Amino acid sequence: MAELEQFGYRQELSRSLSFTDLLIYGLIFMVPIAPFGIFGSVYSGSGGMVALAYVIGMIAMMFTALSYSQMVRAFPMAGSVYSYAGRGIAPPVGFLAGWVILLDYVLVPGLLYLVASVAMHSLVPGIPVWLWLVAFVLLNTVVNYLGIQMTARVNKLMLVAELIILAIFLVVGLWALFSGKVHADAGFWAPLFNADTFEWSVVFGAVSIAVLSFLGFDGISMLAEESREDARQIGRAMVGALLLAGTLFIVQTWVAALLVPDAPGLLANGDPEGTAFYDAARAAGGGWLASLTALATAIAWGFANSLVAQAATSRLLYAMARDRQMPRFLAKINERHKVPANATLLVAAVSLALGLYMASRDDGISLLSTLVNFGAMTAFLALHVAVVVHYVVRQHSRDWLRHLVVPVLGFLILLYVVINADIAAQTLGFIWLGIGVIVLISFYVSGRRPQLAGLSQGSES
Repeated sequence: MAELEQFGYRQELSRSLSFTDLLIYGLIFMVPIAPFGIFGSVYSGSGGMVALAYVIGMIAMMFTALSYSQMVRAFPMAGSVYSYAGRGIAPPVGFLAGWVILLDYVLVPGLLYLVASVAMHSLVPGIPVWLWLVAFVLLNTVVNYLGIQMTARVNKLMLVAELIILAIFLVVGLWALFSGKVHADAGFWAPLFNADTFEWSVVFGAVSIAVLSFLGFDGISMLAEESREDARQIGRAMVGALLLAGTLFIVQTWVAALLVPDAPGLLANGDPEGTAFYDAARAAGGGWLASLTALATAIAWGFANSLVAQAATSRLLYAMARDRQMPRFLAKINERHKVPANATLLVAAVSLALGLYMASRDDGISLLSTLVNFGAMTAFLALHVAVVVHYVVRQHSRDWLRHLVVPVLGFLILLYVVINADIAAQTLGFIWLGIGVIVLISFYVSGRRPQLAGLSQGSES
């Protein structure tokens, strides 16, 4: 395993995570039951072919995972696409890639806290949304502050709980199907292919929504400096987590699609209340299963997923701060727990403020959601370019499949998603990118040209 010191950094974080820890982290970040919350939107957007949308989404994101696995082998350090674009292409490009993906990473915890708090308020109306939000933020901040090992232990418990609830739904759902409760007029294969509703434009439109469920596998790369495994294992954990999560997404949405009680109504009117999955659960097992899946969604989004999202965001801020591309205080490490303390607290404060503000808006959830996908997809474009520049242009690699074909295909797929993104997301996303360009220019004007420690040495390794 390449030593961090050869890239100009000291090993400050605790190398304590195993391959299993990394795999679990990725699964938790993606949330095995993520489709529970957006099932109705994907179903209506895909003409009922929700399983097909997830199949295509998994294939599309696999190209990005393979590009990540190549770059983490070259540069096994925290920072994800910020480090890879900065070292694989140039430091200014790395700054802009890190800036754009911050749009995803910084907003995601706030979005997750808000969605979970609204869900919990619907189950326990006596407790206001803002109080649920504060409770989720405080709980996750304490767990993350106590160290990555504590986060890993909690991750394992949460993953087991999510898988148990998913198993209960699948068992009850499959029993209902075998008992003759299939509601899909087109039959068993309708969630994968329905000739009556199939159009490529329709399916790919739904894929852009389904891809949101896969975002998070890249967070594994943020833990490169806390892994005790070879750098290749980080890439394998990313691919493995993506495959496992994708399989679970396809199976659960297939079963739910066959149980939807009012398929024509869902196709025509969409799912504005976000209850389509719970309606399918109610059709399969009754009110108790609907309540169980709703509660599981709230806890998974508000605690498990938010926990790892907060951890990944703090590592990104830490990586940028130690290169003086963010305020230096964010690079401070808690010597006892070996975590980026100030970055962790800042993410908590931003998530709390953002969540409370958005909770006061009628369009708070939708506004945050439109930005998350744009930030991640745009940053991933830079990742694919970095693979080609680093390996083919600089290293003169002749591994055409991994270093040219895969990143080029991944780039084209993501470019299609970005071009067809929501107009509001494009507008706000490009405004954020414009602000990043202004910040970058200010660096040059003030004589603080973006530089990465040991770049020439790291580039040659």
